[in-house]
Amino acid sequence: MINRLINELVQYGISKHLVEEDDRVYVTNRLLELFGQMEFSEEITEERPLAEILEDMCTYAFENGMIEDDSVTVTDLFDTKIMGLLTPAPSVVRKTFYELYKTNSKLATDYYYEFSKRTNYIRIDRIAKDEKWVTETPYGPIDITINLSKPEKDPRDIAKAGQAKKSGYPSCLLCMENEGYAGHISHPARQNHRIIPIKLDGQDYFLQYSPYVYYNEHCIIFNKEHTPMKIDKAVFKKILEFVKLFPHYTAGSNADLPIVGGSILSHDHFQGGRYVFAMAKAPYDRTFTLPGYEDLTAGIVKWPMSVIRLQGKDIDQMTQAADHILTLWKSYTDEAAFIFSETDGTLHNTITPIARMHGGLYELDLVLRNNITTDECPWGVYHPSADLHHIKKENIGLIEVMGLAVLPARLKKEMLLLEEYILTKRDIRSNEEIEKHADWVDEWINNYEICRDNIHSILQDEISKVFVKVLECAGVYKRTEEGQKAFDRFVDIL
Repeated sequence: MINRLINELVQYGISKHLVEEDDRVYVTNRLLELFGQMEFSEEITEERPLAEILEDMCTYAFENGMIEDDSVTVTDLFDTKIMGLLTPAPSVVRKTFYELYKTNSKLATDYYYEFSKRTNYIRIDRIAKDEKWVTETPYGPIDITINLSKPEKDPRDIAKAGQAKKSGYPSCLLCMENEGYAGHISHPARQNHRIIPIKLDGQDYFLQYSPYVYYNEHCIIFNKEHTPMKIDKAVFKKILEFVKLFPHYTAGSNADLPIVGGSILSHDHFQGGRYVFAMAKAPYDRTFTLPGYEDLTAGIVKWPMSVIRLQGKDIDQMTQAADHILTLWKSYTDEAAFIFSETDGTLHNTITPIARMHGGLYELDLVLRNNITTDECPWGVYHPSADLHHIKKENIGLIEVMGLAVLPARLKKEMLLLEEYILTKRDIRSNEEIEKHADWVDEWINNYEICRDNIHSILQDEISKVFVKVLECAGVYKRTEEGQKAFDRFVDIL
């Protein structure tokens, strides 16, 4: 069995240009060593999906005592080790990338993205399981995903991770030291991971793809140094320079404060990709003149969150204007609108910035954020309200800000259960797994003639409406007459 599997994998590596024909014997011998085999014979095999080959190899490893169990974490560590034997060295990948970039930046990223899938760093078999749909809203079409590509932890893995000795190397999941790292029970293996060095504003950064790709060519741009995230003037210039290097990509940064920030604030990084987000399609609601920057187009975007958009031809001028807005926003207080720049020495105002090219112009969206909490809203005043937590409770980060909902995997099972309970007219409150959705269902169920053919799309539409409310909650200025007047008061001081 293992002889056939090794033949299959080596042939896969050659067909996908991971392994050169001259390296066939060398890679075969490395695999024989890994599996403890002393004999080998060539076989003609049929082409199968990589995921099936690796799954069979992991089953063999478990049945022969090479790995301790068949949990997701343990098998992921092992199959990544396998793929590391087929993955070219960083110098080879970078050389190919740079040679292609000389011709066209899109050719370079096309190569790198396909390479990341072929090495199984991006697990396309898992991403295919994600549920995705688009819903029309008052703000235009908004994208919804229930993300299933990031595997849930097996209880066995959780127990082992708790007992494992903590390591400070690499310092976090974004550090450059992850390239080729073997990983352990509480840190994913990265033998098949390759990163691309780039310069932004004279500083060393690296380009990589997210292994969970929430959208097309979802990339991460991270600092060579393990240094905390900070929204400042330099960030605006860096993300604008990134879209100059890769004009077919968007680039943005999570905010740098808890609640309104991303999941990893300890390492300076941006996210981007080749995707037109819903927010990018949203028009100006109204424009204004920014004194001192009359060459730029400035305005408020028609979007559930509070967005100022700048457009212009010059990166330095765009950077200066964005920094001017950030500086004033960080110190801005409007008690009537319940916006406080700080309380008891804790800062609250920051910005989520997003850069892209649009019709030959640089475009920069500045999303105003505030993370103040109260006794009534301990999770944040500008955070999804408690009645929405059954769908989305997590922080509203960069991806959601741009109009792509990344909803928890639990919803997939819960929605299937809800469909059955609604169709069979059973009491939703009788099932502890879905009872949290009961009040929500009561709000809309009588608006539809529900049948088995339409229940799934109805649930999708209603989930989308919740996500719009989530974004509206996160907006510091509400889309009301009073809220927009308050927004204009801030614009007036710019």
